[in-house]
Amino acid sequence: MDDALYDLLKRVDTPTVCNAIEVAQGKRGFDDFTRGTMQCSAPGQAMVGYARTARIQAVNPPSEAPEVIKARRMAYYKYMAEGPRPGVAVVQDMDVPNAIGAYWGEINTNVHKAFGLNGALTDGVMRDLGDLPDGFTVVAGSIGPSHGFVHVVDFDHPVDIQGMKVAPGALVHADRHGAVVIPDDVMPRLEAAIAQLFKSEKVVLDAVKDKQIDFAGFEAAWAAFEASRT
Repeated sequence: MDDALYDLLKRVDTPTVCNAIEVAQGKRGFDDFTRGTMQCSAPGQAMVGYARTARIQAVNPPSEAPEVIKARRMAYYKYMAEGPRPGVAVVQDMDVPNAIGAYWGEINTNVHKAFGLNGALTDGVMRDLGDLPDGFTVVAGSIGPSHGFVHVVDFDHPVDIQGMKVAPGALVHADRHGAVVIPDDVMPRLEAAIAQLFKSEKVVLDAVKDKQIDFAGFEAAWAAFEASRT
């Protein structure tokens, strides 16, 4: 991903990326996105980056020896500190739909931001909303007060975030709407697809936004809109 595309992706929202992928593919039916409503710590900010994946649990205490848990935790942090950038942490909570442990709070967000990651995507819990650092967006499945018995189960394996499969290294875009995985094969066409999408939408928005319009005017604008998308 070159700098121009990265800067563009940071400026657009996730629905735009989802639509642009279909423009680039030349068809509808793209479905590599999250299902259901998610919570966002910074509603006006999108995160873009290559996935550093992990799984956690928090409802029950770990059954392994403390030294095993500690060693895995430090190996996890080493993994998150390395790898391609831009990067995002993508962490599946294995307790979902009964997740109670907020892995993402003031401490962990600051640690992962210091590692150079752009944000975190999880189907689990976040907290400390007033104390999260600027420039590190968290998109989570829920908000809660406790960390429970949260511990890392494994990392650097494929994960599932609300129905979206994410492999390590996948390019993820996420904001207050949820998240998508951008397919590798659309990358060369994605910047042009976003430009085409904006051009097409402008046709109908110029005709209707903050205006009164009759059906004949709408029909003409819609025909031009549809023609611009082909």
